[in-house]
Amino acid sequence: MTEHQQHRVTFGIKTTPMRVAYEDILRVWQEADDLPEFADAWLWDHLMPVAGPKDGQILEGWTLLSALAAQTRRLRLGLLVTSNRIRPPAVLGKIATTVDVISRGRLVMGLGVGGTHQPAGAGGINGENPAIAEYDGYGLTLVPPAEGIARLAETITILRRMWTEDVFDFDGRYYTLKGNHNEPKPVQRPGPPLLVGGWGDRTLRLVAEHADIWNIPGPPHNTLDRVIERGRVLDAHCAAIGRDPGTIVRSVQYIVSYDDPAGDRKAILDLIAAGLTHVVLSLRSPYPSQVARRLVDEIITPVRAEADRA
Repeated sequence: MTEHQQHRVTFGIKTTPMRVAYEDILRVWQEADDLPEFADAWLWDHLMPVAGPKDGQILEGWTLLSALAAQTRRLRLGLLVTSNRIRPPAVLGKIATTVDVISRGRLVMGLGVGGTHQPAGAGGINGENPAIAEYDGYGLTLVPPAEGIARLAETITILRRMWTEDVFDFDGRYYTLKGNHNEPKPVQRPGPPLLVGGWGDRTLRLVAEHADIWNIPGPPHNTLDRVIERGRVLDAHCAAIGRDPGTIVRSVQYIVSYDDPAGDRKAILDLIAAGLTHVVLSLRSPYPSQVARRLVDEIITPVRAEADRA
């Protein structure tokens, strides 16, 4: 165990909605909602498939999240993660407020930089940066990574002011608001917890400055050693600004295999031993019948038993 593992590990479930029907996503979420072993459920924020043929169906993330929020009762929920490049920050703040109200205070505000100029193979995805085709298809623009980080920082400031202030102006480098008024406020006060996803040095500085939760994709996107090394970078950023790194929940995504639960358990136990305290079990489609129950029986229960013995 590392110094960061102060609390029992929690688990989430992620339905990557690529080439899968709404009814199947709803089935998994409602099943997980009845299983207390799952603390939260997640979607993603893409408009076209990031792998395979580009003509596969995908539902828009925040619209889908709102529908699922209305049909679940317990799970915390969010997008892992929201692209900061798709919606203007204040519009996103209004959308997120609405989902928090609909869910009666269950939203986790997951945020990421979104589409930036990246070389082929970046982010653990083979081939050309998939954001190029996606953003071209929807009339969006990629930006340099440094600009993406700066825009995300402004978005975080805007969201928090929308959730806590009656009326305000904002005059940033990239965004300008005059007389923003956001009512109702979120159910959660002073607002939903903030999760920031990513692993670059500048993103981790933003995590240290603002986030309640840090999320990083685990294997196969990032190796165990890479996850550990990125955690140390986050520690250094926290030290530089005087923040206790233990106040940031460390979350990891792990894509389950369906056919090798022993291998999944070992990989997850290694991540837990490295100090990750929140594990999101990400599902590839098609989702097997009773997949949430299967994850509890084959992964969560035995992993917790082993971690408790460690």
